[in-house]
Amino acid sequence: MRHAALLLAFLFGLGLNAQDKSAKPPLTRMLFVMDASNSMNAFWGNQPKINTARELLLNSLKELEGQPDLELALRLYGHQTPIQPGKQDCDDTRLEVPFSGNSIPAMKSTLQSVRCLGTTPIARSLERSAGDFPPLDLKDTRKVRNVIILITDGIEACDEDPCAVSRALQAKGITLKPFVIGVGLDDTQKYALQCVGNYFDASTPELFEHVLKVVVTQALNSTTAQISLMTVDGKPTETDVPVTLYDQRTGKVIEHLLHTMNDRGIPDTLRIDPIYTYKVVAHTVPPSVRNDVVVKPGVHTVIALDAGTGLLSIKSGNGPSDGNLIQAIVRRSGEGNTLIAQEVGTTQRLRTGTYDLEVLTLPRLMIPDVRIDQSKTTEIAVPRSGVLNVLPSTPGPGAIFAKKDGQLEWVADLDPNAVRSQFRLLPGTYEVIYRSRSARRTELSLKKDVTIESGRSATLNF
Repeated sequence: MRHAALLLAFLFGLGLNAQDKSAKPPLTRMLFVMDASNSMNAFWGNQPKINTARELLLNSLKELEGQPDLELALRLYGHQTPIQPGKQDCDDTRLEVPFSGNSIPAMKSTLQSVRCLGTTPIARSLERSAGDFPPLDLKDTRKVRNVIILITDGIEACDEDPCAVSRALQAKGITLKPFVIGVGLDDTQKYALQCVGNYFDASTPELFEHVLKVVVTQALNSTTAQISLMTVDGKPTETDVPVTLYDQRTGKVIEHLLHTMNDRGIPDTLRIDPIYTYKVVAHTVPPSVRNDVVVKPGVHTVIALDAGTGLLSIKSGNGPSDGNLIQAIVRRSGEGNTLIAQEVGTTQRLRTGTYDLEVLTLPRLMIPDVRIDQSKTTEIAVPRSGVLNVLPSTPGPGAIFAKKDGQLEWVADLDPNAVRSQFRLLPGTYEVIYRSRSARRTELSLKKDVTIESGRSATLNF
């Protein structure tokens, strides 16, 4: 092939949710998928590309010898069937060295003897690579990190779609985060690879070597991070909030934890995997979200989120509550979405800002523009209800209306089949209209006014 060199490192996090992650370090399985097609015989710098790639990979293997909790394997493609005019073998891919803790000698021997002959079946090699990893041992509680590093000097040659393979692997629960390093690729080729992973342009073997080291480092190591939940005045003192770290690419939950301040009064340090680009969600109300969070191996990262909060305390006014459960719908001011339904008599932590409350009393009580300030408690008093008893002589239709500014506001209907109805109403003046079921004339409608006081009852007889 005439395409220049590129490196695709497919980092698969096939996570086991270990019951105790601190008990054992994670097991990393790293599968090298290497291009041994005919195009690897072309010169890159002062020697064939296969020689450069082989030397760099062998150097990486030297550094991996003796690494604990690591198993390696090698798959080659394009090395079995020579290209013939008008014909290519798109099944030319094979696992040459299976996974083990002592596979490096066999990998070295295979790499030193490989001959570059055939075509470049990238998609098919990736698809079959997913089956190269040993089955998960359900008795082993260690987290397992499956990594595929694909080294190739060209794009797909068999009219198949590596991007489709990527999507299929994700659908099976395999997390995929590729790194793509290309040399001499035109814009169209680069664009075609963006759906597969993160593209990097390598113009020299030295840069190729650097990127390979970066990929291997990220595949092997976790790093440290702090999640700082920032107050309005820029202090990382918010805490005791559930936080979820998602793989931003797939939406898979990577970590779910309760934010903690350590003994020194600062956000606790976490060990997280640099293999992912994270979406971090602090489950405040409403949630605080940060996208595109990247951590570097060996570099401590502070992940800051705006998460300033105060308290909303909704109380029953005019004396103790009568025990009736009442909820208040809480919304951001001017927005229609319900954030929570908070019970009267409770205190809720909310992000700083302005909220509208709709208290589910009879009639409904609207309290707009409630301000929540940093680290302060905003108290809202909901008037204590009174009780209205309606006792008709015979069942019949009717309704209750609140009298406000000369207007009538519907509150509730009477049960047309009941001989007694009881309503808990906010303090105020009401009009009740009623007509006996046997009365067939409009002018036989009856109307009575009643005043409701907090904590007291009133009775209307019709």
